[in-house]
Amino acid sequence: MNLPNRLTILRVILIPVFLLFMYLNCPFNYTIALFVFAAASLTDALDGHIARKRGLVTDFGKFLDPLADKALVMAALAVFVDFGYINSIPLIIIVAREFMVSGLRLVTAGKGVVVAAGFWGKLKTAFTLAAILLILLLLSLENDMEWFGLLTMTEGASPDGFRLAMNYIALASIWVSAALTVISGCVYLKGYWKYIDSEK
Repeated sequence: MNLPNRLTILRVILIPVFLLFMYLNCPFNYTIALFVFAAASLTDALDGHIARKRGLVTDFGKFLDPLADKALVMAALAVFVDFGYINSIPLIIIVAREFMVSGLRLVTAGKGVVVAAGFWGKLKTAFTLAAILLILLLLSLENDMEWFGLLTMTEGASPDGFRLAMNYIALASIWVSAALTVISGCVYLKGYWKYIDSEK
């Protein structure tokens, strides 16, 4: 098994580890979860780059890599919904888009056409990962580092005001990710509609 595929498998293994620390009540669990998610995201960037650069693209990688990407993102968003940190609507939008693109790829594959990842899809993925990392960072600072209490002691700042502002930024980033998800989905549909139009 080549290096890119090993990195992809590592990403799959890190998903339950991430979930374990998100739910585990132990010191610095959110901080550990943050680093686990960051490491998993890093393997996402590395495996594709190495596979293309060294000519190590395989059918196994084509199958597992996008599956691992989606599972990682969905796991994080599902936890945030479970915690009441984000609304379920962005998660539903992102899941629906992934089902749509997967179905589109199935249809076009039967016609010998490969649905490649485009600019909007890559932007959506990058922004979603960044939004998740931001939320994990906030959870780490608030629950593990006692950051807001430190601010109060040293600067006389309002922890509630700072927390509220950062929460708004985090939540806004998730909704921007959902908007990019809709845009990228529409771009895919427009570009490949001729392959699913029943009248053609």
